[in-house]
This record gives sequence, C-alpha cells and structure tokens, in this order.
Amino acid sequence: MVYLPTKVKLPFLWGKAVFKKDTWTHINLIVGPNGSGKTLLAQSIAQQFGKAGYSVKFLKAERDSVSSEEETVSILRTNEEVRNKVQSVLSSMFGKSIVFKEHEHSLIPVVINRAWNVEYNLQEVECHGLREIITLLVVLYANTGNTCIVFDEPELHLHPQFQHFFAEELRRVSKRHPKRMYFLITHSPFFIDVRFPEEMKGVIVCHTNREPTHIDVLDNRDEELLRRFLPRFNTYHKQFFFSDNQVFVEGYTDQQLFTNLLPYVHTDRGIAGTGIIDVGGKDELGVFCKVCALLGTNSRIITDLDSLFSGKLRDVFCADERTAVWLERQLPKQEKFLKTVFTVKELSKHLSLEKLIVRLEQYLAVVGRELCNYAESKHKQKIPNALSLLIEKLTALDLKHDNAENIDTFKTVTLQGVMQLDKKLASVLTEQSAQSLSAIKNLFAIILAATAAADVFILPRGCIEHYYTQNDIQYMPVSAKDRLFHTELEHLLLSNAKEIQKDYAELIDILESACAR
Repeated sequence: MVYLPTKVKLPFLWGKAVFKKDTWTHINLIVGPNGSGKTLLAQSIAQQFGKAGYSVKFLKAERDSVSSEEETVSILRTNEEVRNKVQSVLSSMFGKSIVFKEHEHSLIPVVINRAWNVEYNLQEVECHGLREIITLLVVLYANTGNTCIVFDEPELHLHPQFQHFFAEELRRVSKRHPKRMYFLITHSPFFIDVRFPEEMKGVIVCHTNREPTHIDVLDNRDEELLRRFLPRFNTYHKQFFFSDNQVFVEGYTDQQLFTNLLPYVHTDRGIAGTGIIDVGGKDELGVFCKVCALLGTNSRIITDLDSLFSGKLRDVFCADERTAVWLERQLPKQEKFLKTVFTVKELSKHLSLEKLIVRLEQYLAVVGRELCNYAESKHKQKIPNALSLLIEKLTALDLKHDNAENIDTFKTVTLQGVMQLDKKLASVLTEQSAQSLSAIKNLFAIILAATAAADVFILPRGCIEHYYTQNDIQYMPVSAKDRLFHTELEHLLLSNAKEIQKDYAELIDILESACAR
C-alpha cells in the first residue's frame, strides 16, 4: 500500500462533495457507468501523483493517433529489452514465432512459420487488436522507477482472452516493480482482477451525480467475508461494478424469469443498464448486499419469503440504516396497532426491524403449533378441505424436525397459510390465536415496506414458483423446480405482451419497484 492523501473536486458532476483517498494499492481500478467522471478523476489523481514525485504516463483511450504509434515504434526500436519481451509475449499469445522487422521506417510484427518456411505480416491479418496489445505491453514494460501509469480503457479492441492475459501480466509486473503505480479505467469485468481483501481497497466506483466511493478500512469480519467471497466472484457477478441499477436474485430460474419480464417494466428512466444477476443462493445475497454496502454502491435484491427468518441477508437488512430511518418515520403512524402487539415497556425502547420480525415469528410459532395439534386431535376426514394441504405440510415438517416451529420453512408455510386462509384458519384456532391473524398480516406488511426501504424486495407469496401460472403451487418447499420452471418459461415465451402483463402483473410490479432509481 502507498500512502498519498488525494482530494478531487468535480462540482459539475458531484456538486460540493469531495473525493478523498489516502492509501493506494499498486493496481487500482476505476469503474462505473459512462458519464460518471472516471477519466477526469484519473487525470486529477495522476496529477497529484506527479506532484509527489512520480513520473506519470497516461495512456488515453484515443490512442490510434500517429504520434502514439510513433512513440511505440521508437521504444521498440531503441529498447532491445522491451522489444524482446514483447516479441516473446506475442509469440506465446499467438502460438508462433514473432519478431519485429523494419519496413518503410516502421517496425512490423512478422510471423515466422518454420514448418512451412513462410513469413507474413501479422499486422495485415490482425490490425486493431494487435496494435492495442503491443501498445499496452510497451507502456507496461518501458516505464520504470517511480512511475504512475494510467490505462484508459485497456480493453479496447481486445478479445476477452487477451484482456485476461494483460490483467495477469500487469499483476506479474506489479509484483516485480513495487515502486510503480497502475490505474485502470475500465468497463470490462475481465479487468476486475481482485483476489484478496486488501485489493478491494484499490477499487474506486464512480456514480452518476455523486462522488466516487471506495473501501477505506476493513474490519476483521469484513476481511473474513471477502476472503470467502472473492474466490467465488466470477465475471458474470462483476456486472454490478458498472451500474447502480443491477438487481440480484437467488438463482438461475429467478434470473431468467425476471430477465424476460424486464421489457414490461415501466419506469421514468426505463430499464437501461439494468441487469438481473443470480448469485447462487439466499446467503450469497447477503454477501453481495454487504459487499455493495462496503463499496458504496446500491444493491437491489429480490428474494424469497424465507429470507425473513434467518441468514446473512436478514442480518444485513436489519442492520441497514435505511430501514431504521423508515421505521422512525412510519412507526408513529402505527402507534395504535403496535400497542396491541407490544407491551408498554417494549414500546418504551427502540423498536427495530429485528424486533418486529421476532414478534412475527412468535405469533407464527403459536399458530403453526396449534394447527399441528389440531391435526392430531381430529380425524383426517374432519379437517376442512381448504386447510388440508397447509396442515399436511406443517405436520410433515413437525414430524421431521424437533421444535419445528423454529425451522424457517415451518414459519414460512404458516405465514403463507395466514395470508391465504386467515378466515378459514380462525375457525379452527383458539380465540387468542385467531385474533393474532390480523396482527400477523399487519406486521408482515410493515416488515415488507421496511425491507423495501433498504432495496430488499421480498416475494410475499413465497418464492418465484408461487407466481407460476401453469402449475398451482401454494406452499414451500417446492419440488421438481426445473420441470416447473421450463414449463413456465415456455408459456411465457409463447405469450403475447397483453397476456404477460396480465399473468405476471405481481412480479412485474415487484421488478418495477426494484428497478426504480
């Protein structure tokens, strides 16, 4: 790490805000959407490194100029060490022997195919990409000592394989020359080569209409989280670095269904730049949410109902300042209701989202347990038809688990039953539990609104399968998900716009809320 306090002001982009950063990694990444000030930020940072004694080299995105090519050729002609390195690397990349030869006052890369005793000009076959990689390598190898090198859009004209190669080569050179500082302004996920927690401090995220953000300090918990997270961080996941409008979902079925529904979302600024990213599980949503919070980017999450009852995501949205602010504003409006579910002593203390969820869980545990007891006391034929499937699900969970009321799925199924069948449930519950059904529904509504304030949108029916139109799925857990999904996807793809807007109105509304900026 290098200590160099830096301040940047760009009032026409960020207003009165000031970008400040004191410590720098040897490879720093500047990312973000177009028009967010990445290049201007890099120029200002480079100037401040220059004043601190660094030799600055800024490789601009517009580098097809004659002067740029002449500079590259001049270095190759006069610096044998650099020329040999570039020749060696190109030979390795293309799998053939490549050397530079003089041709009309310039140097051209020539392929020597000894097997067939032929030579040919590689530049005639591979023009823009080859020039780009040669320029990048020359700048990388030729600048020595205390040098600050800025690569503006190094991905230009490069195949993803070569982007990955250059990122690897940059890492290798950086380790050998710790006095050099590198900055990459990029729109390519292939250059987000972050492997260790400390390297996350070198990521600067630019935003539209606000100052860039970055990680200053990592506590032990955050370091451990990143240490486990980064090895699973793939190129697809890295999309969120380039937009403030990515939506994270649990799995690939959610991702595909919501992606197909995106065109039917109507927002003030449309859905430009929005992507649906599946992260591979409920707990992974919590990790992505935390990483976004550390980087100062917005994470928008659509998640299953059982996320309310445990997991990293619950920890994250319960600790989110936005939920606390929302509750502070809204709970006074719910004072009359809250007096029916909390004691005076409880209300005298801070009422957090966590406490609201715990009270909901307590109600659900009582209702779920009573339904299981009811099933035991009644002969199966005497259970009302409308309740039979719900009670069957709950009793199966009760038989499978000790203290089933503490199991997430048990709570979720009970909540699903309350939301669908409250009047019918009231007829088989004790008077006290029957009266709690309205409290459960009101608490649930408040909790959903509070999590939405933190950009976490919980599917109130349960999970994505409960919104399918081709199969009637009422409760969790859901089996044969792949078969159900492919049936539903086929129906969606064969439907016209009017049918889709009708069949998936609830999901489109949820997606629209998640996409709102």
